[in-house]
Amino acid sequence: MKREGAAVKPLKVALLGCGVVGSQVIRLLHEQDGDLAARVGAPLELAGVAVRRLGRKRDVDVAPELLTTDAEALVTRDDIDIVVEVIGGIEPARSLIVAALNRGKSVVTANKALLAEDGATLHEAARAGNGDLYFEASVAGAIPLLRPLRESLAGDRVRRVLGIVNGTTNYILDKMDSTGASFTDALEEAQTLGYAEADPTADVEGFDAAAKAAILAGLAFHSRVTAADVHREGITEITATDVASAKAMGYVIKLLAICARSDDGRSVGVRVHPAMIPRSHPLAGVREAYNAVFVEAESAGQLMFYGKGAGGAPTASAVLGDLVAVARNRLAGTRGAEESTYASLSVHPMGETVTRCHVALDVADKPGVLARVAELFAAHDVSIQTVRQEGHGDDAQLVIVTHRATDAALTATMKALRDLDIVRAVASVMRVEGDD
Repeated sequence: MKREGAAVKPLKVALLGCGVVGSQVIRLLHEQDGDLAARVGAPLELAGVAVRRLGRKRDVDVAPELLTTDAEALVTRDDIDIVVEVIGGIEPARSLIVAALNRGKSVVTANKALLAEDGATLHEAARAGNGDLYFEASVAGAIPLLRPLRESLAGDRVRRVLGIVNGTTNYILDKMDSTGASFTDALEEAQTLGYAEADPTADVEGFDAAAKAAILAGLAFHSRVTAADVHREGITEITATDVASAKAMGYVIKLLAICARSDDGRSVGVRVHPAMIPRSHPLAGVREAYNAVFVEAESAGQLMFYGKGAGGAPTASAVLGDLVAVARNRLAGTRGAEESTYASLSVHPMGETVTRCHVALDVADKPGVLARVAELFAAHDVSIQTVRQEGHGDDAQLVIVTHRATDAALTATMKALRDLDIVRAVASVMRVEGDD
């Protein structure tokens, strides 16, 4: 037992990366050092910071003697207790994390891309080295989401996780909805404000959200899911006309990450794509660059997690929360929960997913068109819920919303529509979610 007033040995922390998030981690460690020590039970001492270039100007003051370009030497030092990785990417992050874990150190990471591509390697290294691997900051920034899935809901059965997990795309779609802006104009505004990178591909093409969906699905369904398992579509094809059509029907378009257990419970579907949701749905009110995630569990019912999903300070908040947790574990000589993959559920293909569809068809305005279109839907076992016709003269547009059907049936229907002589163009196709 520690004697009253006895000095407590600090836990030494190595930080990999001193960019937007890393600089905020350092700031919080300095500003809250007393509180953090009280919460942990020992001081947290920043023992080294690995950077690419030593002379670069930084957003936070760091003692020069702490900076190093030799990240491997830093993470393998005998005196280091905990490694915090915020450099991102696959390599060298993977090699550095594995090296740290193999030497019995605990690791806190925000690296969604690495966890989604090769999380198994990291978890196996943590198990072999008897250290912790925590990654709350990898999904939805400051929002406490992964720990509730891993711990608070460990006694429940999760049915579905549905949410907005990319702030950049949510900002773009929100501006298109609220101002009528085009995708290009909304993207440029997001870049000007710093919400979107100069190269926004990872966000607008859905790669970022797909990595997060893989992590969420793995935790929710106790199965290993990788980014390659996730059906992914981005928002680059969304037009102002699509957004206006959705608004006219009482819907809003969001890029959704959807992880759902199949009806028979034997597999899961994991997908990221734009979808229309009713304006009455809570996710419809998630504005600008905010994130929100719904979790549906058998006993707990519906839970919603909402907040800032990105940014230096919010992400650093999640990193510090994990840092406190793993530091407490080290002092107590324990570990947090290991990866849970006992269920080993398979990921079923997108074609087996059951969903609904909104489709806009440019057609010839003449008798019999609607009947022929309806016959084609019926031939593919897709039932029509609503239909309306717009336009007069030689051209018209049919706007159809289907009942629930497999994605394979809906895809086959769209292909057949494009081959129909009376259909001049399939102007828009979008899934409909959130009203079932």
